[in-house]
Amino acid sequence: MMHTLLGTTQIQVSKLGLGCAPLSVAGRPDRGQAIATIHAAFESGITLFDTADTYCLDDHDLGHNEQLLQEALSAYSTKEYLIITKGGLARPNGAWICDGRPDSLRSACELSLHTLKRECHPLYILHAPDPSVPIEESVGALSRLQEEGKILHIGLSNVTVSECQRVQQIAPITCIQNRLHLHDRHSNDVLRYCDEHSISFIAYSPFGGPSNSIHLQNHPVLTELAQKHSASPYQIVIAWLLALSPNLIPIPAATKPSSIQDSARGMDILLDEADLLLLTNIDQSNSST
Repeated sequence: MMHTLLGTTQIQVSKLGLGCAPLSVAGRPDRGQAIATIHAAFESGITLFDTADTYCLDDHDLGHNEQLLQEALSAYSTKEYLIITKGGLARPNGAWICDGRPDSLRSACELSLHTLKRECHPLYILHAPDPSVPIEESVGALSRLQEEGKILHIGLSNVTVSECQRVQQIAPITCIQNRLHLHDRHSNDVLRYCDEHSISFIAYSPFGGPSNSIHLQNHPVLTELAQKHSASPYQIVIAWLLALSPNLIPIPAATKPSSIQDSARGMDILLDEADLLLLTNIDQSNSST
């Protein structure tokens, strides 16, 4: 398993993480299967686990995913893995809404500390900008929590380059977590910004989410390259993402052990220039859809 440093920090993580949301939202697997999936990721060499306080069913279920991760990884040393969590959303009656108010972020941060049984978040991410709250105010709240020793490093998610630039005027950013996959390259400029500023780019939904990932199995280019490399189409996608930038960390989701084990093997595939050109052309022909 390859490793990298988060941003300019000395925090080392695997070059592939596990996106844990599906283990706790609607349609989630039973607890035993969820824990087995987390264990399979760790045993495959994955040390980065992505969660959020709102990965749950509704506002009565807050912290479900964080609690699940804490339980599943409690048998291992905390030096062997990194759980990164997020705040800034709410789940009233199961809906997803932004809540970037400073008081709400403080409450979310402190509750996550309690759930994860730690005194400081190594990395805490603003889940999404709140249209009703200037992003400077939201990140300002995280900066104050950082000064209090409750957050070590700050990250952003679902942001534009302009928002990144505004935030960097008030706080250093360690990572940006945005959606990125073959048919959605709208964050390409954010990835370039990360490369220019030594910021880690964490790519969520690398297979396009549940509604799109199943179609990858039958995509002609992916099946051709999968056959060439004796791999699965999903492994080809992981290899392509890793080739885009040394700062990029894909975090594929999984709800069963075999899925994350398959994704982890994508780390071992080295695509040549012809392969990358084929995949780039897929992007160019679909990026506007």
